[in-house]
Amino acid sequence: MRILFLTQVLPYPLDAGPKIRAYYTLRHLARQHQVTLLSFVRPMDTPAQVEHLAQFCQAVHTVPMRRSRPRDALHLIESLITGQSFIIRRDRVPAMARRVDELLATGEFDVVHADQLWMAQYALRARAASRKPGSSIPRLVLDEHNACYLIARRLAAEERNPLKRALAMLESRKMARYEVEACRRFDWVVWVTEQDHRAVEQQAADGERRVPRSAVIPICGDPAATPGVRRKPGAQRVTFLGGLHYPPNAQGVLWFIHHVWPLILQQIPDAVLTIIGKDPMPEIRNPKSEIRNLDVTGYLADPTPYLAETAVFIVPLLAGGGMRVKIVDAWMWGLPVVSTTIGAEGIETRPGENILIADTPADFAQAVVRLLRDPEEGQRIGQAGRRWAEQHYDWRRVYRAWDQVYADL
Repeated sequence: MRILFLTQVLPYPLDAGPKIRAYYTLRHLARQHQVTLLSFVRPMDTPAQVEHLAQFCQAVHTVPMRRSRPRDALHLIESLITGQSFIIRRDRVPAMARRVDELLATGEFDVVHADQLWMAQYALRARAASRKPGSSIPRLVLDEHNACYLIARRLAAEERNPLKRALAMLESRKMARYEVEACRRFDWVVWVTEQDHRAVEQQAADGERRVPRSAVIPICGDPAATPGVRRKPGAQRVTFLGGLHYPPNAQGVLWFIHHVWPLILQQIPDAVLTIIGKDPMPEIRNPKSEIRNLDVTGYLADPTPYLAETAVFIVPLLAGGGMRVKIVDAWMWGLPVVSTTIGAEGIETRPGENILIADTPADFAQAVVRLLRDPEEGQRIGQAGRRWAEQHYDWRRVYRAWDQVYADL
């Protein structure tokens, strides 16, 4: 088939969950189909990264994504006036719409594959652009990484600022309406987790047609290309890794810094908390209250030196949706993981065997302390996680499920 594959982030390098999902899906589809990639790019994306993707794509086209606070403020005002989702309006970029029109004018596609809900509007535009005499109408596939409305709802539940909480709840309601309606208009919707599938289904009004044909395909990595990390003896580092521009990550890290970390230091004074990720906010870099043994690195292209000193990998999320790929990554690295229930949501786990789950500050701190004090226990849990990732989250095996989706179009 001829596939137009739309992504909101350039799916390389593999330094974020959405990129990992899109990259290996793209790799799998390109084995059997002719795939044209159309992606937004940011200033940090390089020609070499685009060239890497061109190795297995029929063609790669890019459109710059430019964001700023003034633009975001304008989109927020538009959202409040129109009743439309702020996030969807923010990603409505005229240059991307024109590029979709140009590609549909110069060639026909059998399928338009929208990676993440943010790109649904462009897939629907592509179908509309194909409704010309003599043109074939492409089938539409949506890869839903998250139940997006649920992220805003959970953020609101943990937000103390009344104005921010009200805006988040409003965005959640707008997003829920948009999400259900967008999903209905696709031929196939693929979900990362069954929990997200059910959450969006529940937003459809009784008696209404719900989402179309659906499948659940988890986010996977490549164990063969991800060797386990050789950890140094006596490691005392507690590590978080994830983009801090993503609100659920920032919220979870702040919760851990202020409510969990002091409890750990009371018992393990030499422990070091390392926060690795893009765009850490000032409250994380320099907490208002004095926080000892805190190391905020920002983005790292290669975090291996820190991972080698890591005794515990943490996922302290209180909000979010979809899957936390950082858990799958940590498993592949052979690191022991402590996560909240929400942090591990959508992932097949064996608590106590390949992960520790804790939801209160005291329980989370105790789980981290347990692994800091017992390196052999950490080694056992880390090795079990590695085996689990190899068995359940290898893209070469799991992503064969995409073949059934495309065979049914």
